[in-house]
Amino acid sequence: MGLFGFGKKKSKKEAEPAVEPVDEDKVAAAEANAAAKAESAETVLAEPASEYQGRGEERGPWDVNDEDVPDYDDYLDLGAYYLPFLQGIQLRIKANRATQQVLGSTITFGSSSLEIEAFAAPKTLGLWDDVRGDLLEANKASSEVDGVFGTELKLPVNVKGGKTVNTRIVGVDGPRWMLRGIFSGKAAIDPDSPETEALNKFFAGIVVERGEEPLAPRDLIPMHPPVAPAERKAAAEAGEQNGKEHFKDIPDNKPKGPLSQDQQTEVKTTLSRGPMFSEVR
Repeated sequence: MGLFGFGKKKSKKEAEPAVEPVDEDKVAAAEANAAAKAESAETVLAEPASEYQGRGEERGPWDVNDEDVPDYDDYLDLGAYYLPFLQGIQLRIKANRATQQVLGSTITFGSSSLEIEAFAAPKTLGLWDDVRGDLLEANKASSEVDGVFGTELKLPVNVKGGKTVNTRIVGVDGPRWMLRGIFSGKAAIDPDSPETEALNKFFAGIVVERGEEPLAPRDLIPMHPPVAPAERKAAAEAGEQNGKEHFKDIPDNKPKGPLSQDQQTEVKTTLSRGPMFSEVR
């Protein structure tokens, strides 16, 4: 039987009293309205997305082998990833105190900062779900939120002096890598701040180079001191390896937490890129 109860046509003798014709346009409009309400309710009640949708197609962070990867010739090369241009920021490099092995970088912009680390991940599974679960279990004050990079974490961190720093932790899975960003300052608490918008865009513009060396999941992808675009171009013209010799030294470092300082120090760096980065003194 049809949707509106229409069956076999009756003879005139069997005909029932005439009924008012169905206005199909009104019915269709009512169904569309109901569907829209249902979709709206579903959107409001939806769980945070555990995956950053669209990475490598319309959004970053990018992989060097993505089809639509932006031209990163003018980016700053740190080995594991390339950092895009953003005027007015400062860059600090984190390194192992004993070996001076580069472990990550921190970007400061206005009153906000962004700590960036790249980790090796399994070939078939993402790493962010597991890392996020570990952080939630270890930090009872943390909470999941639906953010611009999928499911993010809000985590207050106690620091020296009895102060509490609010952080926002994001993780994006790529092919055999995970890029983790730890936002603090306005970029962690105010989604409408220009600093938040700028650092979100900066993080999304990073290009990751995993390399082909064997690494265990959660190992930090090897890094090297910053190589400016002009230096990289000169090395390429000289037939060198673009500063990728660091892959011969595979570190055994795993993410212990959002602000781990185990044997880490800041290396003062002067860059010749002009306004791209400011000198750290």
